[in-house]
Amino acid sequence: MDSIATSTLFIILGVLVFCSAYFSSSETGMMSLNRYRLKHLNNEGHRTARRVQKLLDRPDRLIGLILIGNNLVNIAASAVATVIGLRLFGDVGIAIATFALTLVILVFAEVTPKTLAALYPEKIAFPSSYLLKPLLVILFPFVWAVNGVTNGLLALIKINPTDSKGDELSPEELRTVVFEAGNLIPKKHQDMLLSVLELENVSAEDIMVPRNEIVAIDINDEWKDIQKQLTYAQHTRVLLYRDTIDDAVGFVHVRDALRLLSKDQFSKASLLRAVREIYYTPDSTPLHTLMYKFQAERERIGLVVDEYGDIQGLVTLEDILEEIIGDFTTNMMPDYHKQTNQQQDGSVLVDGSTNIRDLNKEMNWFFPIAGPKTMNGLILEELGEIPENNISLRIAGYPVEILECSENMIESVRVMPQFYVSPLPEDED
Repeated sequence: MDSIATSTLFIILGVLVFCSAYFSSSETGMMSLNRYRLKHLNNEGHRTARRVQKLLDRPDRLIGLILIGNNLVNIAASAVATVIGLRLFGDVGIAIATFALTLVILVFAEVTPKTLAALYPEKIAFPSSYLLKPLLVILFPFVWAVNGVTNGLLALIKINPTDSKGDELSPEELRTVVFEAGNLIPKKHQDMLLSVLELENVSAEDIMVPRNEIVAIDINDEWKDIQKQLTYAQHTRVLLYRDTIDDAVGFVHVRDALRLLSKDQFSKASLLRAVREIYYTPDSTPLHTLMYKFQAERERIGLVVDEYGDIQGLVTLEDILEEIIGDFTTNMMPDYHKQTNQQQDGSVLVDGSTNIRDLNKEMNWFFPIAGPKTMNGLILEELGEIPENNISLRIAGYPVEILECSENMIESVRVMPQFYVSPLPEDED
């Protein structure tokens, strides 16, 4: 090395520092890549993405290669810097060279390239793969030897580097991904995706039409009354029953009734023959499961039953879809907003039969939904008895005033969200 000019040594040192910067940026860029975008590009046939994916399939080999290359060039740079220091400053030049090289490597070969790679991983990792692939082939014996030792050490603590499951996301993590998508996904689409993820946490009981609100026809009524009810039916499918809804006969499609009417065959007997079998589902069935069952059974409507087989309500495919995309404008059911009335003072009048989940969703409130499903049930559970009018209480931080009661239920209440106070945790006084 004594025969090499000092200027040449400076050039060699610069090249070595550049190589160190390359290996440092490659490591950070490869590890900072969005794995899901990479998989997408790979599936689209992106050749560079495919090459990068193959390198990342064995992260132990990739990291081993990069670190071998980085350490080799850093050690070589240290040797060259020492020679330069001795030539320029004598023995004290060793200390000067050590300090100067450390500063240069930190700034130009570590911090700066790694920061750049972390900010723009694709712009760094994709071009780097063109060189890393052949380097892996050339240095494979060294990489294999180093990986053999490191994998052996990892095996002692029961870790297999080839069994990585770091790319799997939980439902909660998926929600975070959707939230962080920002402007990449329209707000309406974000809400739909989040609603789909929530389907497993929502049961048939949460969205069903309660038993007392089911529109049904007693087949034992006078035939003229039955005809009138069918004529003015708001739904395409109507439930028929005998005396009580517990003795349900089945659903009849209004289209079938009209066909019988057109053929002058419209009678109780023909109507009963047109009845379709009832599909029953437990009240605890998650919505995503219920949707799959509807699809498999080619059903659009069913009755919800409890653990004793008693009918609790009615659920339709439309109800499930509304959980995902929101209310349909063609919905013939009573408008939700008729059950609430915003007052000028900021309070809200709420009907006692209002579903709590719907109320929370529409008003952005946080009443508990684990227990009772209606406002009436929530207050009764809180008090333990049917109260008198003008009684006030606080539920989940919201002041609630009871306005009207009947003998067996609370008819209407006033909620004052402007005086909401966040409730203390249960373990606090």
